[in-house]
Amino acid sequence: MVLTKQNKMSLVDIKKIFSMLQPREDEQDNGERQELSQAVSNNDANVLALMLSQERYKVFIDSRSGWGVPGTPLRLAATRGHLQCLEVLLVHGADVDSLDVKAQTPLFTAVSAGHLDCVKALLKAGANPNGSIYNNCSPVLTAAREGNKNILRELLEHGAEVNVRSKVPDWASNNSACTGPLYLSAVYGHLECFQILLLYGADPNYNCTDARLLARIRRPKTVLEVCLRHGCKTQFIILLLEFGANAYLVNLEDTNFSNHDAMQLLMRERVYPRSLLSQTRLAIRKFLKHGKQVQSVDQLKVPLLLINYLKYQT
Repeated sequence: MVLTKQNKMSLVDIKKIFSMLQPREDEQDNGERQELSQAVSNNDANVLALMLSQERYKVFIDSRSGWGVPGTPLRLAATRGHLQCLEVLLVHGADVDSLDVKAQTPLFTAVSAGHLDCVKALLKAGANPNGSIYNNCSPVLTAAREGNKNILRELLEHGAEVNVRSKVPDWASNNSACTGPLYLSAVYGHLECFQILLLYGADPNYNCTDARLLARIRRPKTVLEVCLRHGCKTQFIILLLEFGANAYLVNLEDTNFSNHDAMQLLMRERVYPRSLLSQTRLAIRKFLKHGKQVQSVDQLKVPLLLINYLKYQT
């Protein structure tokens, strides 16, 4: 089991966030901030480009303004889905990972709003696919919860952490171990997102690779158990078993499980061993680079039929 280092927020980190959000003393605003925001709001990329060609506007390209959650022009473009304005801002040097007061990046807001084209543009410009380390949530968790399979695949293609979990204090670790994207996509019934996560290497047992976290929990809930408790469709159980979930980690005597077909599957899994072909597929996928399983499979010098089998396409 791979240990994943968790980022803990300290008082220094909090002070750093607030310092980043403070306006610079050399920024003499004569309405330029508002004009930039207005151009983005109006989705007027031509006017925005003309403004940013002038230094008096360009110095405010990463300044935060607006009601509610003050943010940069890039955040506004990402939230509204104004792709052309977003691209203009990136060309003129906008900070692709700038934070708003909630420690959310433009990518996070684009994912939350479901703007795939903006997500692609931000990732192409080098946005961190995992979002900000100071934010409790992440783009992958949001996409999995919302069931946006195209955005989820785009994030994972760019190296987003597939076993990510909410950042919460240690005393709440019993809950945080069960808040990975696999859990969310199962509970919300997003089967395609569930399969995509497994294809990109999500751990089928706990959706967590932090051994220290799991050791602190007296009885961590497996993804299988959560699927059974929430009455998920049998296809979720089939996928977990195909991707190597341990059927023995579930207490089959639990009377809260209502999906009898899924229970039969688990009992059959315990009695009949996996085929040699299936075990070989699991072994090869486990050997491949973590987080890059889909890309690594495509690079194998084996017949296309085997490539498709390793990618569960047969």
